[in-house]
Amino acid sequence: MIGGGDDASRRRQWGKRLAWLVLIWSASVAALALVALLIKLVMRAVGMTT
Repeated sequence: MIGGGDDASRRRQWGKRLAWLVLIWSASVAALALVALLIKLVMRAVGMTT
Protein backbone atom coordinates (compact mmCIF):
# COMPACT_ATOMS: atom_id res chain seq x y z
CA MET A 1 0.00 0.00 0.00
CA ILE A 2 1.40 3.40 -0.98
CA GLY A 3 2.05 5.73 1.95
CA GLY A 4 0.36 3.30 4.23
CA GLY A 5 1.19 1.42 7.31
CA ASP A 6 -0.52 -1.33 9.09
CA ASP A 7 -3.90 -1.03 10.74
CA ALA A 8 -2.42 -0.80 14.24
CA SER A 9 -0.26 2.21 13.36
CA ARG A 10 -3.27 3.96 11.82
CA ARG A 11 -5.19 3.43 15.06
CA ARG A 12 -2.27 4.82 17.05
CA GLN A 13 -2.15 7.89 14.80
CA TRP A 14 -5.89 8.37 15.21
CA GLY A 15 -5.52 8.06 18.96
CA LYS A 16 -2.70 10.61 19.00
CA ARG A 17 -4.76 13.04 16.97
CA LEU A 18 -7.74 12.61 19.28
CA ALA A 19 -5.51 13.12 22.33
CA TRP A 20 -4.13 16.36 20.83
CA LEU A 21 -7.66 17.55 20.07
CA VAL A 22 -8.77 16.90 23.64
CA LEU A 23 -5.62 18.56 25.02
CA ILE A 24 -6.05 21.69 22.90
CA TRP A 25 -9.77 21.89 23.68
CA SER A 26 -9.26 21.54 27.43
CA ALA A 27 -6.44 24.12 27.39
CA SER A 28 -8.68 26.60 25.59
CA VAL A 29 -11.51 26.02 28.07
CA ALA A 30 -9.09 26.51 30.98
CA ALA A 31 -7.74 29.71 29.42
CA LEU A 32 -11.26 31.04 28.93
CA ALA A 33 -12.11 30.25 32.56
CA LEU A 34 -8.96 32.06 33.71
CA VAL A 35 -9.80 35.16 31.67
CA ALA A 36 -13.35 35.15 33.05
CA LEU A 37 -12.00 34.87 36.61
CA LEU A 38 -9.57 37.74 36.04
CA ILE A 39 -12.33 39.95 34.64
CA LYS A 40 -14.52 39.10 37.63
CA LEU A 41 -11.73 39.97 40.06
CA VAL A 42 -11.06 43.30 38.33
CA MET A 43 -14.76 44.15 38.40
CA ARG A 44 -14.94 43.39 42.13
CA ALA A 45 -11.79 45.46 42.77
CA VAL A 46 -13.34 48.55 41.19
CA GLY A 47 -16.58 48.12 43.14
CA MET A 48 -18.85 46.50 40.58
CA THR A 49 -20.89 43.81 42.27
CA THR A 50 -23.89 41.78 41.28
